[in-house]
Amino acid sequence: MIEIEKNFDGTGLRIGIVQSRFNNEVCEGLLGACRAQLVEHGVREADIILATVPGALEISPVLQRMALNGKFDALIALGAVIRGDTYHFEIVANESARCVGEVQLQTGIPIANAILTTDTEEQAIARMHIKGSEAALVAIEMVNLLRGLA
Repeated sequence: MIEIEKNFDGTGLRIGIVQSRFNNEVCEGLLGACRAQLVEHGVREADIILATVPGALEISPVLQRMALNGKFDALIALGAVIRGDTYHFEIVANESARCVGEVQLQTGIPIANAILTTDTEEQAIARMHIKGSEAALVAIEMVNLLRGLA
């Protein structure tokens, strides 16, 4: 059996990030961890483009535009959907995840989905650095994996 090795070399990669501004403290934490991990793995600051949007449901149209313009090797979605007292949480959580996956499958551009869905703000804060870092690694690994399969 031939196994394709994990490759976390981000040298030369162009990464687009779409970040929600809703639950801003958490989203900024996601972004900081993500950015640091990208740079640590060789992605140049000049090759990271950030677009911010009002909330999680607005992330996917921007991802789609970025995926279709041919300027990015991978994309990252950053956001935080924290449960409230209404059913709205389920709608936003489910639809944002579905739409991110749909853009990825329709365009072939890998998208690391780091839109947190948590019951409390404390849970989101506890996860923001880990998930932000993981999103960066997922984006880099998936570009390299897909290129290796070409």
